[in-house]
Amino acid sequence: MKSERIYPRVLITAKGARWVDNGHPWIYESDVAGVEGAPENGALVDAVSEKGKYLGTGFLSEQSKIRVRLLSRNANDAFDEAFWRRRIRYAWDYRKAVMGADVSCCRVIFGEADGFPGLTVDRFSDLLVTQTLSVGMERIKAMLFPLIVDVLREDGVAIAGLYERNDVPLREREGLAQGKGWFEALPHPESAVTEICENGVYYSVDVENGQKTGFFLDQKYNRRAVAQLAKGRRVLDCFTHTGSFALNAAMGGAEGVTAVDVSESAIAMARANAERNGLGDRMVFLCADVFDLLPTLEAQGKKPFDFIILDPPAFTKSRETADSAERGYKEINHRAMRLLPRGGYLATASCSHFMPAERFERMLRAAARDAKVELRQIEARQQAPDHPILWNVPETDYLKFYLFQVV
Repeated sequence: MKSERIYPRVLITAKGARWVDNGHPWIYESDVAGVEGAPENGALVDAVSEKGKYLGTGFLSEQSKIRVRLLSRNANDAFDEAFWRRRIRYAWDYRKAVMGADVSCCRVIFGEADGFPGLTVDRFSDLLVTQTLSVGMERIKAMLFPLIVDVLREDGVAIAGLYERNDVPLREREGLAQGKGWFEALPHPESAVTEICENGVYYSVDVENGQKTGFFLDQKYNRRAVAQLAKGRRVLDCFTHTGSFALNAAMGGAEGVTAVDVSESAIAMARANAERNGLGDRMVFLCADVFDLLPTLEAQGKKPFDFIILDPPAFTKSRETADSAERGYKEINHRAMRLLPRGGYLATASCSHFMPAERFERMLRAAARDAKVELRQIEARQQAPDHPILWNVPETDYLKFYLFQVV
């Protein structure tokens, strides 16, 4: 380490130092032994062990349980515009490599997985949408956001505007206000609605009012896998949201598709997307609670579908509610397995980090046992590669997706 450092120091306990040495970029409040100097909230600090060993440099967050989010373990890094431009370029070059032509709608920056703790950046055609969940990133966004646009422009990608979706309670844990709107330091269009094409399906994306940043990009290739299996089948898409799985199934040649969601506005958007793609004649849209619908269908004693898709929202966002979430997952999967005929197909997913693959698979085994069926696994999949998984950061590994034949 350089003999002279310009950043205040945060002293880390032996336990915390071991955690950092194992590769995780988060230092928790409970592992902070002391702070030297008076750093501002969101400022850069050096993390050092109680014996003085340099562990890394990162953003201080005074109100969060994640007290320091490390940016680098290289003591020679200077965190200037050149540093951030290199990191943006690295993230964008990675997307071009793994996504190919699909970079027209993809996640450009995935937080810690790209070295931008607490920052998400999604691209939807000519719009960028950001979500800033750490005070450190909030402090530098005025410098960072124009750099992102500039790096894309260098590659011939014209960005019409950047919309901030900071309307999430997580910001309050960082002492940040919620809100949403255009990033006014850059030009932007009047409308926050754009159109994307994914897997040959066109969608209208409202980045102002849609869930999360406007559209769920992480299931891109899982939707393609469903399309490949759907030909000639009668498909039930549960928790359809804007109809993405249902539309892919219809585009893949399904005999018929029923798309279900409890939200009337989601069903309206899904129906509009079906009409945009010329698929309305093969699709039925139903506003209903899946937890009520599946047992009702089962009670009718018929097998109207031979392919059921379960892509629910996260049933748990904390360890404390994981047990009740598991019961919810088991309920819908058990019902779907009983509703399918022998030889039917099931696609099932969980997007919660707090429902790890091992626990989700254990739940599926129990659901199959109670339904008196066997599961023949076709594929086990994860999120698309524009949402990269860092093996030393388990939080980046969150999406589970399975395709089964029920026998």
